[in-house]
Amino acid sequence: MSPREKKLLIFFGLAGFLVLNFLGVNWALAKQRVVKNQKVEAKTKLEVAENFRNSSAEITDQMEWLAQNEPQPASNQDVQTKLQQLADREARQAGLTIKSQKPLPTETTGTHYHRASFQFVLNGMEDALYRWFDKVNIPEQFRVASQINMKPNAQDDTKIDCTVTISQWFIPTPAE
Repeated sequence: MSPREKKLLIFFGLAGFLVLNFLGVNWALAKQRVVKNQKVEAKTKLEVAENFRNSSAEITDQMEWLAQNEPQPASNQDVQTKLQQLADREARQAGLTIKSQKPLPTETTGTHYHRASFQFVLNGMEDALYRWFDKVNIPEQFRVASQINMKPNAQDDTKIDCTVTISQWFIPTPAE
């Protein structure tokens, strides 16, 4: 073989080697991207599964609490009457003056629970109001003071005027 043929053969060999390396590197990079994407997907699925597991434990706790504390089905009128009587009795025992009481429309938009509400306008000492709030706010009985508006009494600085909405969630009877 002549030196020119040897050089040409070396040149084509190097060119072929470079082309094969170029194709091999591109193929390896494509495979690397696929593996990287699969790894990211697997991490995402793992995070979703862990979040689901954590939230399922929390939801299980909430379901157990609900099973222990869920009220019996009752009619709207019964719940509203009992709510009014309880709030009225506790306010009087706490030494509060009830200026007015007003039943609010029952919210029936909930799928499983309805909400009966009563609005009270009270007057009394601050500590008596807090004792009263403590008596009517009982989450285990699905009852809360959902709106509270307190302001000082215009005639007596030692007293507070308070407008409060007491709400009670309940399971409606099948007829409702």
